[in-house]
Amino acid sequence: MIIGFISFGLLSFTAIQDEWDVPAKYEKMTNPEDASKENISIGKTLYAKHCKSCHGKEGYGDGPKADEVDGNLGDFSTAEFQSQSDGEIFYKSYIGRKDMPNFEKKMSEEDAWLVVHYMRTLEE
Repeated sequence: MIIGFISFGLLSFTAIQDEWDVPAKYEKMTNPEDASKENISIGKTLYAKHCKSCHGKEGYGDGPKADEVDGNLGDFSTAEFQSQSDGEIFYKSYIGRKDMPNFEKKMSEEDAWLVVHYMRTLEE
């Protein structure tokens, strides 16, 4: 019984640590880029260059560098991930935090939005 309580407490603590504090302005944002096949293809190329090494080809969080990262990399195919607004995904993937790098100097906002479009295609 005590072990179960301790395990639950540790799981709860981990879940709290993994929560993001996304500013309200991002939560309300919609993707300004068209979800055309061309833009999704560009987003896929950018994802392969900047994201795949940690998040994996299919977005399961199983990339070759995933073990080097502290925390939960998430699974982009889940309903929980896909239920986020475009702005929340943009903020998390572009602004980042902790082990999730900031991409503001590595790609344009437009390109980051194209990655968001591609991430939407990873839904199961």
